[in-house]
Amino acid sequence: MKNIAIIGSTGSIGAKALKVIEANPDSYRVVALAAGTNIDLLLKQIEQFRPLAASIMDGALAEDLRRRFRNHLGTKIFVGTEGVVHVATMGEVDTVISAISGAAGLGPTYAAIEAGKNIALANKETMVMAGPLIMRNAKRQGVSIVPIDSEHSAILQSLQGHNREDLRRIILTASGGPFLDWSFEAMKGVTPKQALKHPNWRMGKKITIDSATLMNKGLEAIEAKWLFDLAIEQISILVHPQSVVHSMVEYKDGSIIAQMGVPDMVTPISYALSYPRHLETPLPPLNFEDIGTLSFMKPDTVRFPCLDLAIRAAQIGGSMPAVLNGVNEVAVDSFLGGKIGFLEIPEVIEKTMEAHEPFEIDSIEAVMEADAWSREAGRKLAAS
Repeated sequence: MKNIAIIGSTGSIGAKALKVIEANPDSYRVVALAAGTNIDLLLKQIEQFRPLAASIMDGALAEDLRRRFRNHLGTKIFVGTEGVVHVATMGEVDTVISAISGAAGLGPTYAAIEAGKNIALANKETMVMAGPLIMRNAKRQGVSIVPIDSEHSAILQSLQGHNREDLRRIILTASGGPFLDWSFEAMKGVTPKQALKHPNWRMGKKITIDSATLMNKGLEAIEAKWLFDLAIEQISILVHPQSVVHSMVEYKDGSIIAQMGVPDMVTPISYALSYPRHLETPLPPLNFEDIGTLSFMKPDTVRFPCLDLAIRAAQIGGSMPAVLNGVNEVAVDSFLGGKIGFLEIPEVIEKTMEAHEPFEIDSIEAVMEADAWSREAGRKLAAS
């Protein structure tokens, strides 16, 4: 029986994780939940799973949550960033599902590792910003970090039973997003509503925009570098519109091992919790006869320059990946808020990177310094 805390329980990953847990009551127990502001869904989750503790970001919402409790609910309510960290480090918890979107997930995930918790990681920004620190501390604490991203889960599965010294490279697949076949001219008029219509996946707003710009694949490349101890040159990226092959591993003899499945996050969530076993899920089987054709192509980094910007940040190293991540979050928010156009997202990111003088990342404080700098610089650029 794994005792689980979910930070980001009301988001798309958190909600699906709870469905996986619900389907396996003999294997998993929900000990704690942390949410942002979705008080109605959090209350339903508390009523169903009866965790020992829950956290919500806003103090007024916390009071409202307490008032709406039924008398028989014994869940303790915590507030703010401190509340999320408390949930992630509770003594009763042995596994933390890190599903908070963006840089906000770094602090509680880092604290959970320091507290000796195993991590099921959906928050790629944690690895992008502080990959070497996270992996070093996880090794020191003797805890595991198992990825939930479908691509990294596919890589992990394709590595099983093979010697790591035989690995030549990994191949991350990308759907290409909603604008795969759009011309550069047409992309000038992209609206947030159009960008949020992903052809294959149902995800949160930020990751959906990142998928549309291909920044998501760049962030995943940086994450993979640290998770699997690779050089960035060992990571290739292919556009695969069907989203059936979730990623591949190529070995020195030319063999390529791929992991395939229906495009649903239930599979990687389930595997992250049951690793190295594969438990039953309610998903339908993958019918190749219905799919017909699987296609692959190189990404177009002229129309989608965010991918190259992410690879460049990984090559520079130090504080640059944290800067990339911070300014990307600012640029995405600015686009969703109507302040900049879709094609201006990579412009804001590139100009911010060009203005940054990289420094060594040797502490979480250094990471947060780079993050704060990039957000301030990005906001000024987006405003101008």
